[in-house]
Amino acid sequence: MATAQRTLQPVTETKILHIDSNHPLLWEQLQQAGFQNFEDFKSSRQDIEAKIHEYHGIVIRSRFKIDSNFLDKATNLQFIARVGAGLESIDCEYAESLGVALIAAPEGNRNAVGEHALGMLLSLFNNLNKADREVRTGHWNRESNRGHELDGKTVGIIGYGNMGKSFAKKLRGFDVEVLCYDILEDVSDENARQVSLAEFQQKVDVVSLHTPWTPGTDKMINTDFINAFVKPFWFINTARGNSVVSADLVAALQSEKILGAGLDVLEYEKLSFEHLFEDEKPPAFEYLLQAENVLLTPHIAGWTVESKIKLAQTIVDKIVQLYR
Repeated sequence: MATAQRTLQPVTETKILHIDSNHPLLWEQLQQAGFQNFEDFKSSRQDIEAKIHEYHGIVIRSRFKIDSNFLDKATNLQFIARVGAGLESIDCEYAESLGVALIAAPEGNRNAVGEHALGMLLSLFNNLNKADREVRTGHWNRESNRGHELDGKTVGIIGYGNMGKSFAKKLRGFDVEVLCYDILEDVSDENARQVSLAEFQQKVDVVSLHTPWTPGTDKMINTDFINAFVKPFWFINTARGNSVVSADLVAALQSEKILGAGLDVLEYEKLSFEHLFEDEKPPAFEYLLQAENVLLTPHIAGWTVESKIKLAQTIVDKIVQLYR
């Protein structure tokens, strides 16, 4: 149970520590609003913990996890603002129990994610990545690159929040049926019809994942889940890599239960999303690297020139609103 919001300082006395770099407008507009900005992009987590009691707000992307130990040292903290969509790097329950406000910005990159998901889907349907590689190596293969049309298909969206709704909106120009499945009730709109999981798994030709990473979505896309679908399907993941068991995904690709996969995120990512791993590559990842019906991008679905501005502006607006 969350406690009451901690008493807010006057804006001019509020010290904000920026732990990651972001678009300059975030810093500039907070300064114009009267807040005191401080930055520390290089110190270790331990060094930041030693001084975090001096600050009333934190602006972060995904540099490190903010857990209960960190929060216990942040005795004057009033808010944490993450310049991104998810809050999985923060112990949200504990932060809220302390009265710390949590701010995220899914509105800032939802359009970019929706466009990226559509781009991945169209590329997979038309073998664009495969055909491009072949032409560049001197091969002009037309029949083996015969594609599929999206019209007439049923597209299923798991997680119908900011990102899922954005993707559904992009599909309005296609003659497709769009279904959504979500743990919340009554989330459907004019762009998608909400259905039960059973109906979802019976009808869809495409599955696009748009859920946050939570205990309920961790390793959700596994063999049992995949095999419950009636038809073979294409799979798009622009959400979180840890929601998918890569080895099970590979098995489904090999059996053609999954016809192709567009993966912007992988379970092998570091928490900061900036790196994969330094050790030997797991066999499942080796397969994904070689598979012609797999399209990989480095967690950039929400990473556009425009979204960088929108994310920063959203965070500024929400911080200012909090202190109003």
